[in-house]
Amino acid sequence: MPSLRDRSWRGILLLCQAASSGPIWAKLSDIWGRKPIVLAALAIFFAASVVCATAKTMMALIVGRAFQGVAGGGLILLVHVCISDLFSLRVRGLIMGFTEGIWAIAGGVGPILGGVFASLVSWRWCFYINLPICGIAAILIVLFLDIRHEHTSFFDGIRAIDWTGMITFLAFTLMVLLGLNFGGAIFPWDSAKVIALLVVGSLMIFAFIYSETKIARYPLIPMELFKNRSCIAALGVVTFHGFVFISAEYYLPLYLQSVLELNPLKSGLLLLPFIVPGAIAGVICGVIIHRTGHFRPIIWVGSVLLCLGFGLLISLDANTTFGTLVGFLIIGGVGSGLLFEAPLIAVQSQVEQKDVATATSTLSFIRNMSLTVSVVIGGTIFQNSMDTRAGFLKAAGLPQDALDKLAGESAMANVHLPSTFHNEAWERAAKEAFAYATRNMWITYAAFAGLGVVASLFVGSAHLSTEHEETVTGLKREKEPASSALPEHA
Repeated sequence: MPSLRDRSWRGILLLCQAASSGPIWAKLSDIWGRKPIVLAALAIFFAASVVCATAKTMMALIVGRAFQGVAGGGLILLVHVCISDLFSLRVRGLIMGFTEGIWAIAGGVGPILGGVFASLVSWRWCFYINLPICGIAAILIVLFLDIRHEHTSFFDGIRAIDWTGMITFLAFTLMVLLGLNFGGAIFPWDSAKVIALLVVGSLMIFAFIYSETKIARYPLIPMELFKNRSCIAALGVVTFHGFVFISAEYYLPLYLQSVLELNPLKSGLLLLPFIVPGAIAGVICGVIIHRTGHFRPIIWVGSVLLCLGFGLLISLDANTTFGTLVGFLIIGGVGSGLLFEAPLIAVQSQVEQKDVATATSTLSFIRNMSLTVSVVIGGTIFQNSMDTRAGFLKAAGLPQDALDKLAGESAMANVHLPSTFHNEAWERAAKEAFAYATRNMWITYAAFAGLGVVASLFVGSAHLSTEHEETVTGLKREKEPASSALPEHA
């Protein structure tokens, strides 16, 4: 089975592609309609799954995973967009709540099922299983997805694409994310390659903003979103939530496998107390929004519970019981589950119906960026923390080969090493080092969750109507003038 380090790297690659592609998918669906673009994303995901399943080399697998990320990011986003097209603000909260529950369950079952395939059949079945699911989904979309679209010719659509914005946007996201991923893992942080990627990538954001405000006729991301206090606050909540919740999936197994000596399958199962309550909370969130029309209290409660849950993880050590850990995970999971859809409804309530797709894609982009940056920063904190324990481990008498395996990034690939020591003092010292390194991560994530609590206080209220304005896509609709300002609600 792949190490946690390999899993982390491939996961970062997937998140990079999802982050960079989302707004582009949304704008293409505005121009050519939802159904053909959803089917295009599904076809790319199908083809990428075939590439992964039949890959003979690591490069082929990486390419396949990259295209899976591009297509998967579009599919997840376009589901939200289609729901927003079909239902009123009041009703879409309910539908999105059920959708979140389904995704959370799939996210929990997926890794377990993948482990079963890898153990009993072949890891290739982790990708083959996508093929019949994609086929069934395509049939259902063709038969039942019905969103009005005014015809746009292919060449008119090509001319309408914000090419300058697309190029600068991709340059910004990919260069910054690759720079963060390469730093400390493949190249030193002070290497010319990493510095160039981060500096030039950061400059591209200014080029993108200029393009969106001065050049683009149909911008990828509406800059008006960032002039509205409530939108900024809701996007802040999304940023901090995304930064925090992903750490449980990526880095809790570090603690479980190194300190508590669980195997990968059992450590995956122990994530269920975080995932399942989150799924249930997401459904409850949708019901509450549908019944009451209020989303702010949900955002407040979710932010506080997320901060509390991850703050409690700071106390984890070699003596923590499973019952205590499960309790902490339930608290954090409920908080996380409440924060997936409520901020999206908060943002959508501030824009016109025709701008919902671009607003949704902006939120999705910010969330995916925060997920990716979180995984990178968490890994860096872990590596640096393990390096600071080198003297402690050496004083405990560990041999040099063990010290090398527990240094920096290498430690992530050797989480089972403590359980192999026959010397009790060595085992205890190694576990304490892992507990120390993961504790530093939880301190960081709890601090960011606290910032999310602060941001939640500035989210404004809005009337969630039960009446729905029908969405019509197409270039003619894109040419309609936008309102000069977004509504501001107290």
